[in-house]
Amino acid sequence: MNQPLSTQEITSAVSDSLQQDVGDIRTRVRDLTLRALQNRRLEADQIREVVRAVAQGVSLGAEHRAGEVKLALAAALSGLDDALAKAAQATRLALQELLAKSKDFTDQDLKSALDDLKITEQAFLDTLGQVADAASSKIRQELKDAVEHVRRSGTDTGASVKEALSELGNRLSATLQVSKIAGQEAAHTLNSRLAALASGILAGMAEALREKSEPGQK
Repeated sequence: MNQPLSTQEITSAVSDSLQQDVGDIRTRVRDLTLRALQNRRLEADQIREVVRAVAQGVSLGAEHRAGEVKLALAAALSGLDDALAKAAQATRLALQELLAKSKDFTDQDLKSALDDLKITEQAFLDTLGQVADAASSKIRQELKDAVEHVRRSGTDTGASVKEALSELGNRLSATLQVSKIAGQEAAHTLNSRLAALASGILAGMAEALREKSEPGQK
């Protein structure tokens, strides 16, 4: 695993992205978020850390942008949402793979992993709201309006989480049996394996998206 970007590096890179053409912002923010996520464990606290750093970069960049601020904010938040949706998809695929390969986890062992997945969208929106509240007076209202629009219109992250929970919920009882590992240890083992596997899957998704957005480049 490569050295992960620090939160300061994430914020700075996202802020710089907000100075680009509006048409490029969504892809830049999405790719930066994916890069930050794939070099971390896909666990709730680390996802929140990345979301906060990206959101702070969006706020800072919008504050220094010369024009089209509303469009830039919408594009940036859409890119962040897209990256988090990909992270939810990666977690779903990782959990499916673990369920297919291992019988050592019970329904109870999976509760922590599924609970983390369930709160992904709300954590995303709550963190955006907190950053908007703390933004400078110059950009605060526009950022709040952008966050409220995302909240009202729904997120790709929420759709991905809902799909994952529906699919996994239908499979759990049929797939899992009594654990051979003590409950707390099993939950820790599952979360560790799930986070590592999901990060690897997300890295593959990110690479595919980069190749698609940069045709002809190696």
